[in-house]
Amino acid sequence: MQLPHIAPLDASLRPVLQAAIDDKTKPLGALGQLETLALRLGMILGGAKPELKRPALLVFAADHGIAAAGVSAYPPEVTAQMVRNFVAGGAAINVFTRQHGIALEVVDAGVRAPLPPAPGLVNARIANGTRNFAEVRAMDPGQLELALTTGMARVLSHARLGSNAIAFGEMGIGNTSSAACLMSRLTGTPIEQCIGRGTGLDDAGLAHKREVLAGALARHADAVEPLDALAAFGGFEIAMMTGAFLAAAASRMVIVVDGFIASAALLVAQRLEPAVLDYCVFSHCSHEQGHRALLAHFGAQPLLALDLRLGEGTGAALAWPLLVSATAFLREMATFGSAGVSTAG
Repeated sequence: MQLPHIAPLDASLRPVLQAAIDDKTKPLGALGQLETLALRLGMILGGAKPELKRPALLVFAADHGIAAAGVSAYPPEVTAQMVRNFVAGGAAINVFTRQHGIALEVVDAGVRAPLPPAPGLVNARIANGTRNFAEVRAMDPGQLELALTTGMARVLSHARLGSNAIAFGEMGIGNTSSAACLMSRLTGTPIEQCIGRGTGLDDAGLAHKREVLAGALARHADAVEPLDALAAFGGFEIAMMTGAFLAAAASRMVIVVDGFIASAALLVAQRLEPAVLDYCVFSHCSHEQGHRALLAHFGAQPLLALDLRLGEGTGAALAWPLLVSATAFLREMATFGSAGVSTAG
């Protein structure tokens, strides 16, 4: 399949933006990481007066066959139950997107139990969940391509509506197992360092998860290329997010990266198109040890560290006000000259 072309950022903008930031009425660097964020947003949006327009957050939901191997503290039925909660407006992500005026879309990428039509729910089902990757590859090539292109299409639909900033969340019992295997295979990190407690496994459950995933990695030892690894281990929602990351960067959108699962999808996207990282803002560092290691792999400096482990895109939504503040100070804060304030001698 043809991947979208991602243009590199215009390096000539960097000194212009840095000079604009330094000329604001404050000591050099006094706004700390907010200045770094403003510089990144100005680079992505192409100027010293960046404006964030129609922010959107897409939650991709799907079930995982690996859940049958007992790698989660919750049963697979919870995926569909939580999607119904999203549609009803009762989940954390609903609260935070409402609070910050972010357009929320929920995408059924392959929930095991078919969901009835509802406002705000996009039916993009690939199948009733992936296969159990402890036994076989999670998805076939046709399913993988459909998931990638669907994720791209969902982003482009929001770009046409005027969005220039977007974030991705997920829901899928068992998806930390997919993320851990993708991370281990594509970064070479031992699987033990990629695995966490997910939705709350006890010590015995965690040991079982390690055993199952180590066996799965051995079974699919030939799946070393990014798309092969994604087909072997990924969920439909992770594959859709991978396509979504690529399309968003190709559309020059600001991408707010959520937690471990979203970062695993970004890892696949980065291996396919390294320039995707230029368009990313990392919202938070989660409670999962694998996420901390993955952020270090990206060389990322997340905006928040709240020990989140919920998913849904909640970290991205919580970080959103910082992006608003970063663009606002760059656009609106007085310069030394306009305010008649003396610069440091």
